[in-house]
Amino acid sequence: MARRLIPSLALLLVALTISPSHGFLGTEQKIKSKVFLSPKLVMNPGSVANPFLFDIDFPRGHIGIKGFDAEVVDESGNPVPLHETYLHHWVVEPYYVRKGFELSQRDMPRNHGFSRQDHERNLGSRPDYVLVKNGGLCRNTVRHYFGLGSETRKTSTYVPGPYAIEIDNPDERPEGYEFKWLLNVHAIDTRGVVDKSGCTECRCDLYNVTIDEYGRAIRPGYKGGLYCCFDKTQCRVRNGFDSVEKTRTLYLKYTVRWVDWDSSVLPAKVYILDVTDSWEKTEGSTGDNQEHYCHVEYEVKPCKNNGDGCVDVKKKSLMMPFNGYIVYGVAHQHAGGVGAALYREDGEGICSSMPTYGNGDEPGNEAGYIVGMSSCYPEPVKVTNGETLTLEFNYSSAVGHTGVMGLFYILVAQQLPEPESSLPALFQAHAKSLSVLTFLAATVVVAVVVLIAVVVYRRQNREDGYQSLTT
Repeated sequence: MARRLIPSLALLLVALTISPSHGFLGTEQKIKSKVFLSPKLVMNPGSVANPFLFDIDFPRGHIGIKGFDAEVVDESGNPVPLHETYLHHWVVEPYYVRKGFELSQRDMPRNHGFSRQDHERNLGSRPDYVLVKNGGLCRNTVRHYFGLGSETRKTSTYVPGPYAIEIDNPDERPEGYEFKWLLNVHAIDTRGVVDKSGCTECRCDLYNVTIDEYGRAIRPGYKGGLYCCFDKTQCRVRNGFDSVEKTRTLYLKYTVRWVDWDSSVLPAKVYILDVTDSWEKTEGSTGDNQEHYCHVEYEVKPCKNNGDGCVDVKKKSLMMPFNGYIVYGVAHQHAGGVGAALYREDGEGICSSMPTYGNGDEPGNEAGYIVGMSSCYPEPVKVTNGETLTLEFNYSSAVGHTGVMGLFYILVAQQLPEPESSLPALFQAHAKSLSVLTFLAATVVVAVVVLIAVVVYRRQNREDGYQSLTT
C-alpha cells in the first residue's frame, strides 16, 4: 500500500506545481464574454430597417477585443431565419463624443455616415464627435471595426493568440470626450415579397425608388444596391398577402469577448480592403488615404453563355500602408459569391475565404443564402510598408447580381510574441505564488511519507516479536 501511495502523492505534487502555469501562457484564461441586445427594430413584411444606433451597450474601459459575434433574434430571443428577415449587414464603429453631447441620427452627414464633420454642429473649434477609424484603406466610406452580413452565424471573428484589438487607450482619448460605440443594422423583411432574392439585392424596381434617402436622383443605369433599400423603404409584397398583424419586434443580439488590457496582450489593428477601390499604382503614388475612393458595392452582370460555369472575377492590387504581420483574414460576400483570396504580387497566397451555403430552413442553414465564410489564421505573414497585395473576388454570373460586396478584413500585428525572452519573465512574475504552492505541496508529501514509514516500521516490529498463544 505504501508503495502505491508514494507515487500517487508524487504525481499530485507534479500536478500542483505545473498545472497553474498553463493559465499564464496566453490570453485564453483571461477572456471575458457578455451578451447584449441592440435597440429594437420594428419590422413589417417587405420593410427595411437601416438605423444608426448610438452609444450602444458595450464593455467599457481600456480593453482588448477578442471577438464580436451577432445574429437577429425575436422578442423571445429565438434566432430569426434569413428567409424571413435578411441581414444585409451589421457594422460597429467606435467614436469619441464631447461629454454631455448626445449624438443622434440627424447628426449623420450624407454618404452613409461620418464621412466628414458637420461644421454647423461644432461648438467652438472642437467637433462634437471624433471618429475612431480602422487602419484603412478606404477610411471615408469603410470605417468600421467589425461587420458581417448573412454569414454572421457561422463566421469566426476570434482574434488569435496573444493578440487583441486595443480599445479606449486613455493616453489616446481627447480631453473632454467619452469613448462610445455606434451600431448600424441593415435588415430586410422578406415575408410575402414577390421576389426574395431581388429584395435582398435591393433592386430599385422592386422598391419603386428613383431618389436616394437624401433626395438625390439615382444615376441612370443603377439597377440596385444600398441607394434603393435605405431605412424605411418597402419592397413589393405579393397581391393578396395578408400583412395585418404581422408587425414584429426584432433585435441584433451580439456577443463581445474581451480581455482587460495589460502587458501580456499584443495589439492587432483592423484593416479593411475593398475590391472596388479606385486606387491605381502610378509613379509617385504613396497609397495615401486621399488616393482611395471605394464604391463599396458593384454589379455582377450575367454571362452571355448563361451557364453554371460562368464566374465573374474581380481583382484589385493595393499598396499596403503598414509594416506588420497578418494574423487573421476573412472576406464578406453576398449570395452568388464563390470565394475570395488575398495574395502577393508573385502569386504567393496569404489567405483565402470561402462561403458556406445553407441547404435547409432553420436559422444558420437557410437554403440559397451564404451562412458562413471561412476565416484564415495563417502563420503570421510579414508585410512591409509599400508592398502591393492583390485582392480577388469571385461571383457566379450564371445570373446577374446587384449590390454585391467585396470586402476583405485583415488583422495586422506590429510585433510577434518572443517565446525565449517572454517565458522566463512570465515564470518570474509568478515565481512567488508557485514557490509557496510547491512548498506546501512538498511539506504535505514529506509528512505523509514519514507517517507511512513509521506505521510500516511499527508493524514490522510487532510481526517480528509475535508468539502464538497455543504453543
